[in-house]
Formats: sequence, C-alpha cells, structure tokens
Amino acid sequence: MKKFALIIAAMLVMAPFNAIAADEESDFEVSHPFKENTTHWSLETSGVYLGLGVKHNWDAINNSFEAGVLNITSINYNSLHGQNLSLGVGIHHRSYSMKRPGMLMRDDNRVVFLSEYPSSNIDQIKDRTSNLNMGALQFPLMFRQRIYKKLEIGVAGIMNWNFNARVDNHYEMNKIDHDTHYKGLKQNKVNFDFMGTLAVGGTGVYCRYSPSKFFKEGFGPEVKQTWTIGLVLGL
Repeated sequence: MKKFALIIAAMLVMAPFNAIAADEESDFEVSHPFKENTTHWSLETSGVYLGLGVKHNWDAINNSFEAGVLNITSINYNSLHGQNLSLGVGIHHRSYSMKRPGMLMRDDNRVVFLSEYPSSNIDQIKDRTSNLNMGALQFPLMFRQRIYKKLEIGVAGIMNWNFNARVDNHYEMNKIDHDTHYKGLKQNKVNFDFMGTLAVGGTGVYCRYSPSKFFKEGFGPEVKQTWTIGLVLGL
C-alpha cells in the first residue's frame, strides 16, 4: 500500500513538469535580439545604437552625438504575424559640443551660460573643447511592424529620467592643461523623445527627435529640438 501511495505521489509531483515539457508552444521565454521569436511573450535585451545630431535649435552647438541601449530588458508581445509591442528600460547618453570660441560655465546659482576662453588671443588656447553631457534611464514603448520578410519599421515614444548632467571643459594655455567640470546642474529630470526605425534582421537605421528643453527655466540656454540619426543593432 505504501509503494502504491508513493507511486501516486510521484506521478502528481511530476505531472506539471511533464505538461510543460509536452507544451512545445509555451507562451513565454527569455530571448535575445538575434533570436527569432516563436512565442507570444518574451523578455529581451535589444537596440544598441550610436547616432549623430543633424539639427539643433541653439546656434552655439557645433555637433552632438548619442549612444545607448534602447532596452537593457523589455517585455515583448509578438503576434507571430509580423507585429511586436514592447515596453522596456534602457540607458542613454548624449553629448553636445560647443562651437569655438564658446565655452560653457556655471555660476554660484547653478545657472549655465556661454562664455569665452580666458585669453584675449584665442590662438593661444589650444586643444579646446566644451561639452554638455547627459545620462538618462529611458523607458521606451515601441511598436514594430514587419513589412517584407525580415524588413521592419518601428515607432517609439520614450520617457527619459535624466539622472546626470554635467559640463566638461578642457583647453591648453601656455603649455598647461586646464580642466573644469561642473555638476549639480538644473536639468529637467523627465522629458520625452520620439524614435523611428528601419531595420533588416535586427540591424538598421534610426531617427530620434528630442523636443523638450534640457534645462529648467532660467537655469541654462534653451537646448531642445534635437534631431539625431544613426545606426542600431539588435532590434
């Protein structure tokens, strides 16, 4: 009788595992950006990108670049018929470089303003750079649509939490290097971007628009309306 009871108990314990093993169409799995989805729900890491700014609203900006991972992790729903909807969290970095001879400074009230290098003869200032840098956590809500075989288009709305902002200046004068760094800036902590993608097999191009102001009102120049284009891998 004891042996019979043990057999019944073993069958009851193993039944759920046998059901999972027999279910070849499980609706959830942990995936990665280079694996074709065969289930409706999955967790993924996706969207490593690098881009250059092509338009800025502030004339003092010489150029900008950005890099990041769109989704360090995301939860995805795949229709298995060409549509994919995802919500994730990623990391984003953007850097604005100033035109020469402009240099960003910060006063005691934490107001960032455009100044000039400390010399009446600008030719004495060598190797000069002045950058405004921002680091953010981003939360993209993205929809992708397959339009032909492995060709996909995508659109995303992205909420950014700008947890870090700083000014980094470097120049050489009279053969002496000078470096100044300003932290504790009054950036807007939350803003929103929009992104469009075109990719084949997970590799493609993207365009990103950042309409929101970088600084809080009265604490810096009106840096906004940045357009960026670049390459993206692993969508």
